[in-house]
Amino acid sequence: MLVRAAGAGIEVYMLRRKQSMPFAPGASVFPGGSVDVRDADSEVAWAGPDVTEWARWLGTTPELARGLLCAAVRETFEESGVLLAGPSAQDMTLPGPLDLEPDRLALLDRSLSLAGLLARRGLVLRSDLLKPWARWITPAAEARRYDTRFFAAVLPAGQQTADIRDEADQVAWLRPADLLAAAQRREVALMPPTAVTVAELAACPDIDAVFAAPRQIVPLQPELVMEDGQAWLTLPEGLEYPL
Repeated sequence: MLVRAAGAGIEVYMLRRKQSMPFAPGASVFPGGSVDVRDADSEVAWAGPDVTEWARWLGTTPELARGLLCAAVRETFEESGVLLAGPSAQDMTLPGPLDLEPDRLALLDRSLSLAGLLARRGLVLRSDLLKPWARWITPAAEARRYDTRFFAAVLPAGQQTADIRDEADQVAWLRPADLLAAAQRREVALMPPTAVTVAELAACPDIDAVFAAPRQIVPLQPELVMEDGQAWLTLPEGLEYPL
């Protein structure tokens, strides 16, 4: 979830997936994707809380924590043009978007890894710019199964999102409450984990609130229940479906 301040509130960056996509066509989603085996490369340059700390927050091994963080940074760059990295822990100065575009394309075709990009550019991954938010697992009855971690990150000063249409046919910065209202009117499609997460963002009055409260990362797995011949999706106890 890439967020930014907008007046007295916040906006979140959303992509509408192309109808040709095999999973969730037409759904509005956050930037993201699968972990590449090279995302766990121990040579990746790093600044901020280390992988041991992130493993504790995420409830994983340090190796998996490194892979998840690197995948989050890589996918955010691939799908929005925003790179959560800098020359050091105190410096967020980056080459311009046109200069970095060949690197983004090389990540997409897997001819370059995130560790390779950071090394060639003299950059470090800024793990301090991300916050762990949630972990969602698809229902057991689904043909496509995913174990997905959600993170929050503020749009770094000096960076702008790019209009990237590799997997999306529409991109936009939206207020979470407006996005929920549009989903309730069936103007946009949100998968249940996205809808719940957007509702959680809508409850945050500003950027500070997004990053203030600690998050407990536990597996959240909806279930498909048959009732009177119809399939119903039920959320884990304690969660309310906002649509």
